[in-house]
Amino acid sequence: MSTPQTAASTGSGVPAGAPGDVAATGASSAVEQRLAELGLKLPEVAAPVAAYVPAVISGNHVYTSGQLPFIDGKLEATGKVASGAEGTSDEATVSPEAAKRYAEVCAVNALAAVKSVIGDLDRITRIVKVVGFVSSDPSFTGQPGVINGASELLGKVLGDAGQHARSAVGVAVLPLDSPVEVELIAEFA
Repeated sequence: MSTPQTAASTGSGVPAGAPGDVAATGASSAVEQRLAELGLKLPEVAAPVAAYVPAVISGNHVYTSGQLPFIDGKLEATGKVASGAEGTSDEATVSPEAAKRYAEVCAVNALAAVKSVIGDLDRITRIVKVVGFVSSDPSFTGQPGVINGASELLGKVLGDAGQHARSAVGVAVLPLDSPVEVELIAEFA
């Protein structure tokens, strides 16, 4: 899946974010450099769709609001997650594999929300908790596999500090008919 959040080429044939291309990626932290090496970059923080803020600090923790898989301000897919055998209604469905990629996008958006309040993602000392919601067809039970998209991304970019407690919850519907939503709690120094 190619997304607008994917780092662009530098014009020299070297993808932005490739080792040695820090200037082209604009990565300002080691965490952002690791994102760039994965072909990702932090987006602008998504504007709230209701009466809340994207993230708040309490003590040495950041709590993010639920993040949807917005890419350049657009929700790329809508509908219930279904593996094929289920999804008998006329509603749009999203495959578990696609939903896992959208959970990764949600995690990147959550990191952007964290950065918006602490300024530098290298200040994160631990991701404490991730909560993932999957808009699920009633017979779909693969929510943990979907939310692995977020968990695996956090492990790749934060190493041991990205290991966290987690809940993966199936729900009837999410805001804007999103297939997935992710929130997190991050500890920082």
